[in-house]
Amino acid sequence: MTATTGTHAYRKSSPMITRHGELQFDGRCLVMGILNVTPDSFSDGGRVLRRADAVRQGIRMVAEGADVIDIGGESTRPGAVDVSAGEQIERVAGVIADLRAAGVGVPISIDTRLAAVAESALDAGADIVNDVSAMRHDRDMPAAVARHRVPFVLMHMQGAPADMQRRPHYDDVAAEVCEFFDRRASELESLGVDTTAMLVDPGLGFGKTTAHNVALLRALPAMAARWAVLVGPSRKGFLGELTGETDPPARGDATTAVVAHCALAGAAMVRVHEVAAARRVVDVAAAIRGGDSGRGHEPDRPEIKEQLA
Repeated sequence: MTATTGTHAYRKSSPMITRHGELQFDGRCLVMGILNVTPDSFSDGGRVLRRADAVRQGIRMVAEGADVIDIGGESTRPGAVDVSAGEQIERVAGVIADLRAAGVGVPISIDTRLAAVAESALDAGADIVNDVSAMRHDRDMPAAVARHRVPFVLMHMQGAPADMQRRPHYDDVAAEVCEFFDRRASELESLGVDTTAMLVDPGLGFGKTTAHNVALLRALPAMAARWAVLVGPSRKGFLGELTGETDPPARGDATTAVVAHCALAGAAMVRVHEVAAARRVVDVAAAIRGGDSGRGHEPDRPEIKEQLA
């Protein structure tokens, strides 16, 4: 794939403004911690279903160095079924409000395909909308994002969670994913969405084979030269195929390898379960690339650490 200069390129030298601070993409790759308040997510489903447990886990992620916390109330693993807006809101809104009440000041992302859930989460204190359907699942999502004027993640997925891994096919996966980003960004702009506040996610494991995922990782430097790219490799099935590890949590080392590649290839952010390990990797990668590791902004806040004692 050859990178081209498009009208939708997001300049990573400019900060992304959120309601809880700026996200700077010119020093190091940022770390987004995964907080699934779900019973059925592929790796950590059911671990933090209790509201207090979810809040404590979010606080721990901040202490470990998370730049963003991504909270979801619906699993989008292969074969997952839809969860109603009401159920998602019940799972996530209180957790977000409690995290803010506990003093968590980093941006929070809401992982949902439904506009009603996104708006409820934003009202509770979230800052970013992470929609794996690229705002195609719910026709009201673009208007909600435009109305709230918040950053968002545009992810590529072939198919839907229920069927995306049955027979994924591409002639040139990297080129087709990039074409999708251009086309979807134009569509969203026509609906009044500000695409300068956009990250793009190639969607590893979302309608892709292992070969497709590897090809996208190889194409990452060209993609990162054009857009602010978020990559979510954490514990995914293709890592199990590459390593033979059948248990998702056992894929930590493989995840770390991909995080290192992403950080050195210019990714703006990685989405992971194991924040501390990823933070160490991106800090070292930043030193190698000559950037600022950014240590010490939120993780060193004593009021956050006291809650983990």
